[in-house]
Amino acid sequence: MGVVKTYGNIIKHFQPAHPEVSRRMITAGLFLERFRARHLSDQRIPKAYVELNTLAVGQILHGLKHPETTAWTNLFTPVEILQCFDLFCLSAEALSSFWSGFFIEDRFIDDAEAAGFAPTLCSYHKCFLGSALSGVMRTPSFAVTTSTVCDANFNTFRFIEKHCRIPTVFLDIPAVSTPESIQYVSAQLKELIHTLEEHTGKSFDVDRLREILQRENQSKDLYLRYLLEKAEKTYPTTLTLQMYELFATHLAIGSVEALHFFQSLYDEVRSCPTFHGKRIYWVHLLPFYHDTLQNVFNLSDTWQLQGFEMNIDYTKPLDLSDPLTALAKKLIENIYNRPFEEKIDLVLKTAHELRSDGLIHFCHWGCKQSIGGAMRLKEAAAAAGYPILLLDGDAIDRRNSADGQIRTRLDAFLELLNENGAV
Repeated sequence: MGVVKTYGNIIKHFQPAHPEVSRRMITAGLFLERFRARHLSDQRIPKAYVELNTLAVGQILHGLKHPETTAWTNLFTPVEILQCFDLFCLSAEALSSFWSGFFIEDRFIDDAEAAGFAPTLCSYHKCFLGSALSGVMRTPSFAVTTSTVCDANFNTFRFIEKHCRIPTVFLDIPAVSTPESIQYVSAQLKELIHTLEEHTGKSFDVDRLREILQRENQSKDLYLRYLLEKAEKTYPTTLTLQMYELFATHLAIGSVEALHFFQSLYDEVRSCPTFHGKRIYWVHLLPFYHDTLQNVFNLSDTWQLQGFEMNIDYTKPLDLSDPLTALAKKLIENIYNRPFEEKIDLVLKTAHELRSDGLIHFCHWGCKQSIGGAMRLKEAAAAAGYPILLLDGDAIDRRNSADGQIRTRLDAFLELLNENGAV
């Protein structure tokens, strides 16, 4: 980790005057990481996760090397449509997470605040905005965002649209699922397709979209079956690998590569030995960089992370006979676009199905959704008999997480779980 931090400091040194040098260093670092994951990773890491690492790093590399076929998005963008036009999708959240992995998130966050963005803005957005201002990322071909969950999405992408001068589509997603709202979103998706046809010079192929949605349905089914298998099996993971799953469940969902990962995940977990430790279900984002959390959960035989609800935010099968209506329903009925009670219901239902021993909810800096609903989840979890730990911090900015406080509270929580039954 010290080597990576030193490398990040060199990247930050060159960035102000020579952003292209920083870009080349980041690209080289990602190539090395992909080689390390394929050939030198810890033997305890399941092969499916090695495959996932390659998928995630490959998405970022594509954005660095081929901006002409890259689209900047948010996590909830209907990437299935962009895949029909051979565009790779990189979300603001994914880019910011990788900058944190390089220990350079502080530079981009500080640059964004120096440019006038509020310190209280979500650090994912600040980091994304700062990297766009820095010149490190090449300007992509296209951008799409939705109004889902975060009120910063539209403002962030409006700035990106003007500063980077890229065509940008804003999808307004109603919070109520009615025939009228579904028709409203379907009309926006048709307009997105029309814009992409004009921008790329390619014609939209609805049969190709159906193939993508079919792979998505298969992927979701495999993932849910994997989670149920994992409830009783030892399947080592890390905080970073859990976050990487968002690439497969969101940014690359419906792709051949994502489907292959989910198939590998399910096939591999079925032959794993029985797990005898404690099962933890995580809620909201994971601060993957945090040493204390890494020491407890990474590749642990005692405390197994079962996943987190963002990866199963919409699991209903998509109707292949009417793809645009199916995608409209997916956008509207996503739990992050619905009342918080639906997220609570999903978390508790999943915890029950996976036989979780406890819940951890991470209240990410700047996220009104996670912070505002935390106490309601705590009350519901207590009523359902689940011990729950609320942690405050920042999922990417190391300066906003109090290690001592997190360590103290985590130790007390794990001791409580031990008291509820020997590990």
